[in-house]
Amino acid sequence: MSQTLQEEYYQALLDKNSEYDGVFYAGITTTGIFCHPTCPARKPKFEHCIFFDTAQAALLAGFRPCKRCRPLSHPNRESEIVQQLVGAVENQPDKKWRSEDVRMLHVDPSTARRQFKKRFGMTFIEYARARRLGLAMEQIKNGKQVIDAQIAAGYESGSGFRDAFERIMGSVPSNSEQQPVLKAAWLDTLLGPMVALASEDKLRLLEFVDRRGLEREIERLRQHTGAIIIPGDNEPLQQIRMELHDYFAGELTHFSTPVAIDGTPMQNDVWEALLRIPFGETRSYSDIALAVGKPPTAARAVAQANGANQLAIIIPCHRVIRSSGDLAGYAGGVARKSWLLQHEKSVAAAN
Repeated sequence: MSQTLQEEYYQALLDKNSEYDGVFYAGITTTGIFCHPTCPARKPKFEHCIFFDTAQAALLAGFRPCKRCRPLSHPNRESEIVQQLVGAVENQPDKKWRSEDVRMLHVDPSTARRQFKKRFGMTFIEYARARRLGLAMEQIKNGKQVIDAQIAAGYESGSGFRDAFERIMGSVPSNSEQQPVLKAAWLDTLLGPMVALASEDKLRLLEFVDRRGLEREIERLRQHTGAIIIPGDNEPLQQIRMELHDYFAGELTHFSTPVAIDGTPMQNDVWEALLRIPFGETRSYSDIALAVGKPPTAARAVAQANGANQLAIIIPCHRVIRSSGDLAGYAGGVARKSWLLQHEKSVAAAN
């Protein structure tokens, strides 16, 4: 491993940069442990670090896994507390949860609040409320009156129910009977968590959760489709969850999850060209420009269409690099792009 790459990894370790989760593991010679890049423990000096491409390599070198960041687990994997409380909500999804209820489960409310905020971007109470409102949405879609759904969701005030519904779901319930619904799911992967949105028949979005501008991307999708977004699961989400697992395990080279591709004509042409790049290979931006009937000078327009891709990994924008061989940018982070390319090259060579 070059000195430059070691310095890059060390800086990522100092920054706790989640884009490098799964890309490398840091062995600490003074303690004999190895960690994820995002480990919250105090950082060692550069000269006390050895960097490994895999957890297995760190183990073989005699390092033991850190008990704080648990590098043998998926990055940002749910804690036991989060798993316990998510399970409790699923057992009573219509329950109006309060701090006292959390204490009765022998969990400190402030700990629950902090861990849910880190994991889902919302507190536990907000998560439970969103789940309740999701159920209310399903009831309305199935013909139940808004007032009945309001009461079932635990709201005495109609305006309070509508405000909460609009803030979380993006639409007031009185208009929801004619609106499409997108289900949202959190997917753990080897390179960190991803968020997926899908209608009942097609996947509409798949992105790493730390992608810059993800919130704006989801909002644009919601406005474009006129859909309401609720936590849940459906066939496309189940399928992509299984296919991502197989992809990262090196057992899948082609995704079959049905997807919706709705960009501009130029974007659609570029995305279709990306899908034709063979697994384990790369193309330059100029190559893609020629593939869609444009001159090589249209490489910048290709790059913009590349960046607008909302189906990471499935539409393989990571397979496009500069003519010089430089990886260029990637919304999920250049370190992830490098890992994905190396992973696909290794799998293709093995097959």
